[in-house]
Formats: sequence, structure tokens, C-alpha cells
Amino acid sequence: MKQEFAVIGLGRFGGSICTELSEEGMSVLAIDTDEEKVNEYKNIASHAVIADSTDENALKEIGIKNIDHVIVAIGENIQASILAAVILTDLGIKKITVKAQNDYHEKILNKIGVDQVVHPERDMGRRIAHHIISNNILDYLELSDDHSIVEVKVGKKMAGRSLTELDIRANYGCNVVAIKEGEEINVSPSADESLNKDDILIVIGSDKDISRFEKKLVIDDD
Repeated sequence: MKQEFAVIGLGRFGGSICTELSEEGMSVLAIDTDEEKVNEYKNIASHAVIADSTDENALKEIGIKNIDHVIVAIGENIQASILAAVILTDLGIKKITVKAQNDYHEKILNKIGVDQVVHPERDMGRRIAHHIISNNILDYLELSDDHSIVEVKVGKKMAGRSLTELDIRANYGCNVVAIKEGEEINVSPSADESLNKDDILIVIGSDKDISRFEKKLVIDDD
């Protein structure tokens, strides 16, 4: 069953998360108080609405309780960010990720009990979006406009199978350049070696091919 996401705050950071999740085929509800920004994302997100995230009733009315994962990407207004996080926590949202402005903001968010705090100054929007899609996607590094390296954890779909069986290069156009097993890193893995759950694969390829690989083998079906 496809996860549903909501992005609150459609500034530069929130917009990049919204766009990337949408491009990965996810269902995304885009939320902002600015009508112009909402209109900008109407053709990108699954739904885009004008709403005040500090108003609990407004969030209930747009069905926020049905969303699996809410990303709070509010800009400079730390008070609004904290209040939105409190409301979402009280509403029992399954997973909440919040953009922090500074270390003090992060401390408060952690005390509230949000699941993940991110610093967009340190973390790239695309990288965060891929990690949001699945906990098995550990890191994502852009090499160029259309090629990247991704670090993924071996989950249910790959555990117990060999690289030969998975045939990642033939099926998805990606190359496994190394396998991390605990503290050990194997830069020339045997094609017949069986993958263990929680091994880490370092994979290189075009963004389009990596996206197919992630959807088919990395993202575990709940």
C-alpha cells in the first residue's frame, strides 16, 4: 500500500521535498498559507491546499490524520513550526519530520517527540526525500544532474539472495560498487555471495535507474 505524505511549508526546502517525493510516484499533500505557492504546486503534488498548520481544526478538515508521514518545512517562523509539531503529535500522526532552524529549535523538537529533525543547510532535499521514502535508503549523493550514488540497506526483498539472482545491472541498469558487512567493506563483491539482512550496498547509476531499483528492491512492502 502506497504511503501518503504531507509537506507543510512550500518554500525552497519544502518545495524540493514535495517535488522529489512526487517524482518518485508518492502521494503528496502540499500545504501552505500562501495561495501563490499552493498554486505553484497544484500540478506537482497530488493535492495542494491553503491551510494554517497552527490551526488544529484546519488540519483536521484537510484530512491530516489520514497521512502516514508529515514533513514540516516551515521557513523562519520557529514558533509556527513548533506549534505545528505539537498539534501533529497530539493528533497521533505516524511519522513527523521537521526542519530545524538551529540547534535550540532542534532540542525543542526532540523534546516534543518528533521522529526526525533535519537541517536543510546540511542536508540536501533530494537526499532527505529518498530517506523519507524508506529507512532502507541511508544516503544519496548526486554526482551530476542525472547520476547519483545511493547507499541502501538490504531489506526483506534482497536478503538471502545473491547479486547473480538479483541481477541488478541487467534489470535496473545500476552497478553495485561495494558491500558493507558490519565494519568490513568489500569493494569487489562476489556475484554468488548471499546478501544478509542489514548489509549495506553502495550502488551507482542514473537517477531514473536508481529510482526503479529502489521501488522494486529497496522499499519494503508493509
